[in-house]
Amino acid sequence: MSRRKQSPKQNRHDSTSRRPREGDSPSRDHRPDRPAPPKRRQRGGSQGPSQEENWLYGFHAVLAALENPARTPKRLLLTKNASAELHRQGRAALPLTPEPASGEEIASLLPPGAVHQGIALHASPLPDYDLPDACEDARCAVILDQVTDPHNFGAILRSAAVFGATALVTTARHSPPLGGVLAKAASGALEKVKIARVPNLARAMEELQELGFELVGLDGDADATLPALDLGERVGLVLGAEGAGLRRLTREHCDLLAKLPASGDMRSLNVSNAAAVALYELFRRTL
Repeated sequence: MSRRKQSPKQNRHDSTSRRPREGDSPSRDHRPDRPAPPKRRQRGGSQGPSQEENWLYGFHAVLAALENPARTPKRLLLTKNASAELHRQGRAALPLTPEPASGEEIASLLPPGAVHQGIALHASPLPDYDLPDACEDARCAVILDQVTDPHNFGAILRSAAVFGATALVTTARHSPPLGGVLAKAASGALEKVKIARVPNLARAMEELQELGFELVGLDGDADATLPALDLGERVGLVLGAEGAGLRRLTREHCDLLAKLPASGDMRSLNVSNAAAVALYELFRRTL
């Protein structure tokens, strides 16, 4: 039986009011002094991920993707320094032959300012999981209510992987592409956590409850603290967007609302930091 709040207060979950970053992956003008990269499809509409979004970069993100059997690697670009680093790490055996490239050639394929570390991979997108498949073996899942910043989303994935939350549920709209920016922030965790993108979050939460998950919404105005809750074997941690927090319907579909303990005048955290603290608390109970 769901234990929902009857008169929820206006929500302010444990996060700051910083707005999501704008334009994390804008297109770059072609520069004639560089070797011409493959043409990129324009973003937007229902054309699927752009060429730019299919490029992963940075050692952790690329090596994790190469080890993921759900991915099909297509092109691997390496600078001389990156190739030497892979040999130093004993990871020179790769599933496809790398193409030598300069740092500028790699940068021309990526969002402006991308820290690629001399390595980039063009790979197939991750498979789309439906909610039951994503959560089949999960004891802890993360539910994101319109968290749109790819850096926060990626950091939450990293914390989820570290603290044993093997499933993540997010909205199909108002969530970032599962591309290079997010993968770099997730530091390999994008390949470790199964992600279900759902059209209606409230209905998905009802389905999670039918699967035995007790849904706990993180809300700075809640009466109870997360460590004080007596929770079941399967827990879903529900987090809202920066500033706006949990939407009313999302909050009403939670079984419980909880806040993180805090002291002093500073009582709020960035959503990804709040997720890390909350996931650690849930993980600690299983030790």
